[in-house]
Amino acid sequence: MNTQRHSGGFPEIAKTWALLQAQVFLKPIRDEDDYRKMVALADDLADQPREEGGPLDDLFDLVTELIGIWEDQHVEVPTAEPREVLRYLLESHDLKQKDLGDIASPTLISDILSGRRAISKKLAKALADRFSIDASVFL
Repeated sequence: MNTQRHSGGFPEIAKTWALLQAQVFLKPIRDEDDYRKMVALADDLADQPREEGGPLDDLFDLVTELIGIWEDQHVEVPTAEPREVLRYLLESHDLKQKDLGDIASPTLISDILSGRRAISKKLAKALADRFSIDASVFL
């Protein structure tokens, strides 16, 4: 465990933090605009190759945690058929079916949205992880 104290190093930490924020939007979510920016960052990170436990993986975890906290406090997922919940989430996150390509094929997503196929438990878990909500809304 690192017990090093940062006394006296805060000006350097503040400078480093400002440099980081110039590169990436990373701060507490305070309003809908911040929320949209954080979701965009999460989507960008989801598209990047990440090494488990690596820096981008840690950043992705932090960003999705911030999004989850905001959604728990501010976003109400409608009670509806699972495909309608998925449709709502795609629209509210400004995503297309192809944007879920890391989870399922666009054809499968299309079949689900049209009612031709149901959402499997495995896919429900992956969607729940992606959108930081409970998997039960998809089942």
